[in-house]
Amino acid sequence: MQNKGLIKLFAILFGLVSLYQLSFTFLANKVEDNAKVYAEKNVKDNDARQKATLERKYLDSVANKKIIDLGVAQYTYNDVRDKEMNLGLDLKGGINAILQVSVKEVLKSLSNDSKNEAFNKALETADERQKNSNATYLDLFFEEFEKVAGDTKLSDPSIFGTKALSDKISFNEDNFTVRETLQEEINSSIGTAFEVLRSRIDKFGVTSPNIQRIGNSGRIQIELPGAKDIERVTKLITSKAELQFWEVYTNAEVQNFFFTANTKVAELLKDNTTTEQVKDSTEKDDIDDLLGDVVDSTKVQKNLFTYLMPNFAQSQQQMSSLVAQASVRDTAMVNELLGKKEIRDLLPNELRYVKFLWDYKTFTPVKPANAGDDYESRELIGLYAVKSNRNDKPTIEGDVILDAAQVFDQLNKPEVSMTMNSSGSKQWAKMTADNVGRFVAVVLDDYVYTAPSVNQAITGGRTSISGGSMTIEEAEDIATVLKAGKLPAAARIVEAEVVGPSLGQEAIDASFLSFGLAIALVLLWMILYYGKAGLFADVALLVNILFIFGILASFNAVLTLPGIAGIILTIGMSVDANVIIFERIKEGLFKKKGLKQSVEEGFSVKGALSAIIDANITTLLTGIILYVFGTGPIKGFALTLMIGIATSLFTAVFITRLLIDGSINRGTNLTFNTSISKGWFQNINLTFLRKRKIAYIISGAIILGGIASLVTIGLKQGVDFKGGRSYTVRFDKDMNATDVASTLKDAFGTAPEVKTYGTSNQLKITTVYKIDEEGQEVDEQVQNTLYNGLKPYIGTTSYEDFKPGFEKAENANGIMSYRKVDPTIADDIKTSALYAVFGSLLIVFLYILLRFRKISFSIGAVVAVFHDVLIVLGVFSITYSFMPFDMEIGQSFIAAILTVVGYSLNDTVVIFDRIREFAGIHTKWKYSEVVDKALSSTLGRTINTSLTTLLVMLAIFLFGGDSIKGFMFALIVGVIVGTYSSLFVATPIMFDASKKEEKNN
Repeated sequence: MQNKGLIKLFAILFGLVSLYQLSFTFLANKVEDNAKVYAEKNVKDNDARQKATLERKYLDSVANKKIIDLGVAQYTYNDVRDKEMNLGLDLKGGINAILQVSVKEVLKSLSNDSKNEAFNKALETADERQKNSNATYLDLFFEEFEKVAGDTKLSDPSIFGTKALSDKISFNEDNFTVRETLQEEINSSIGTAFEVLRSRIDKFGVTSPNIQRIGNSGRIQIELPGAKDIERVTKLITSKAELQFWEVYTNAEVQNFFFTANTKVAELLKDNTTTEQVKDSTEKDDIDDLLGDVVDSTKVQKNLFTYLMPNFAQSQQQMSSLVAQASVRDTAMVNELLGKKEIRDLLPNELRYVKFLWDYKTFTPVKPANAGDDYESRELIGLYAVKSNRNDKPTIEGDVILDAAQVFDQLNKPEVSMTMNSSGSKQWAKMTADNVGRFVAVVLDDYVYTAPSVNQAITGGRTSISGGSMTIEEAEDIATVLKAGKLPAAARIVEAEVVGPSLGQEAIDASFLSFGLAIALVLLWMILYYGKAGLFADVALLVNILFIFGILASFNAVLTLPGIAGIILTIGMSVDANVIIFERIKEGLFKKKGLKQSVEEGFSVKGALSAIIDANITTLLTGIILYVFGTGPIKGFALTLMIGIATSLFTAVFITRLLIDGSINRGTNLTFNTSISKGWFQNINLTFLRKRKIAYIISGAIILGGIASLVTIGLKQGVDFKGGRSYTVRFDKDMNATDVASTLKDAFGTAPEVKTYGTSNQLKITTVYKIDEEGQEVDEQVQNTLYNGLKPYIGTTSYEDFKPGFEKAENANGIMSYRKVDPTIADDIKTSALYAVFGSLLIVFLYILLRFRKISFSIGAVVAVFHDVLIVLGVFSITYSFMPFDMEIGQSFIAAILTVVGYSLNDTVVIFDRIREFAGIHTKWKYSEVVDKALSSTLGRTINTSLTTLLVMLAIFLFGGDSIKGFMFALIVGVIVGTYSSLFVATPIMFDASKKEEKNN
């Protein structure tokens, strides 16, 4: 081998750089472990929220302290943290969300909220179509507008031909040109939303946040590993930050209306039909809690005050901006009743445009001293009445704010200080002057944050948002969203995954256990099979692992659970290169060639190198497809797989060669076997092709059985593909999934899918309840409904402790992880998955055709891949109902299928390469003899590699954690089937196709 010195130097330098990069991870972990110890010592009652706050406090206190001094360079904790290898959501906990910027809202805004009938009809129909379409919202809107518009154009003054767009859209401009302008405006709005969200997230304070746009879909992906306060995060990223200042009606001014409305509501609810309708709507939120001990809702007279508690003013001193209060669970009913036309018609002229808004924060009233044991503590929320107008425009809007910051008031309570521009200063001075002795409300995203009385006109353009119970974090978040600016359109979460830190730590423990076991098995097997040469391969393998982690750390890549699976899989597959080389060397030794010549030939292109390169390229192509079409964890898996392929190729070919050459130069006699493995897979001369018809019958029968199951039983589609919400809930005792499903049927209306997940005290609960409804409050309602439905099983566990996010005690009741996928994005995920599968098959077909120059080789490879995929699908269809682990078909399953494709092709290409070699050497042999001899000569490599890979996969399957068992089961089935198909399907199909090819020629 030439340039040995250069290769040694490169390997040593690369190893040192890898160790240097990984050292930052070890140092950062040490500081973070100290933070956990500090929090454990100082936390009271093991409060998870307080523990997280104490950890953050400790890390903030050491953020700028020097923890490394190398003389030439010094590093603080912040410096080290920026250079550490980042853990993904599934290992560290946190939230991964995809937000959809509302294109509909952008269009409505651009049209100045047009009332044009065709325009609004097109929007309405586009909404419905988007639920089951992969087309963009703008394309759907355009198609629907063309159907209903008649002679009306988009450039009509009643739609987009407005003054605001006059410089971009000309009068009577054709629809196609207007559409291009609209696309530019939409892209601009999405870009603005991206920048606003990035600004908010950068100030949130989590390690290595990730935010990226997803093509031109209007979607933005946000990943915040380590985030524990999930409620705070979702509020921060979905808040539109629309700040408004309104004049306010007092409780005295609206109380007469409440009395009148109360009587009218009683009349409306007298009718049985109406009563039943109201009952149905409230049942969704929790009818039992709402009605208390009431058994028959049709027999008890209800009115507005059943749900709303007005704040009556009997004197001037009792005047307030707070007009009423209600239980949180009754807010939907209050909104419905106050929004009814019959009720709005009762408003006097001076209240004609009143708008009722809720407080931003709930509170729990103090339990009365004389209350009995049956007293039920309810969360309450305040209601305000702001002075709206015909156009629903506030007196002052938030675009006048120049700056915002969290400060403390005179009583040392947190508040948000705001500075206005000159125009806002004048408006604010006038508004406060006009309302001396009255109230004004500061409203953010339609929630009232404060509604104080005005004592005097406020000049100078400064004001503040404060509340008696506002926390520092809330004040910081409000300041953050105001400084970052408001979103140009609402952004709602269409896909979300939340993993609690407790589950993340368990995943880390399981991953390292499986990782260590997998390495140990591979190292032992290589020594057992190849002796000292196997030891050299082990050294190369350990260097390979160092290189993989070093590269991941150098590029600040995020390590995920599928990523660790990718590394472990790479370990199993990287052994393949050494196996191929060693088997070729053994062939040379068997033919009585010298050791040096055999080694030289084994590492040459004519020897093993050609097959190694071809096999690695096919797997690399699969990894690229996974990376392009995958999202989140799948990208992590693909990235580590691709890095592993590159590093394993270098270590197997060069590091192993250096060690073997060094041993030979020292006079060591390498045999590439041991006393145990000596003679294995030698002098094999099987006639594979004669058995091909039997193989076709066996494969055909298995595939037909699988297809029959797919048609009759189908596959268990996960929320990725069908939409819905999935919760992993842990209990303090063993649970019966059937009983829980039956109990939750009453809460959700239909029985959710409930299955034991891992341990017997952990369930996976999947439901489509309210999945078609939009809004952040819907997610909260569904979670609350789940909590109330599980009340019989979780005892006194509070809702705060039940929610996902903060660390949970070992046997605590609560949500460990949560996943939500809207139906609108589920179709897109499914389509992307299909593109990935067929795209990989097409690329591999073309590569093999290019490499082997015969279409019969491509046909054999692709037919074998289809064979493997169909069998894996059939196995999943037949077994998912009784397997004791999750076997949902989702993005991870597609990743497994593509990995199976890559592995199967890897095996097939090695065999095809040997057939091509034998065909060139033994020109007088029959082609059937060439094929059989080639298969026999590679049998040792095929079984050895498959066995090694299976050992690794079994280690992950048994010890790698619950969330990855289905993924690994697919890989195990795929490896077994792929090994079989490369011998008994791919090669025979190639042989039969080549005979037809010859006849046609």
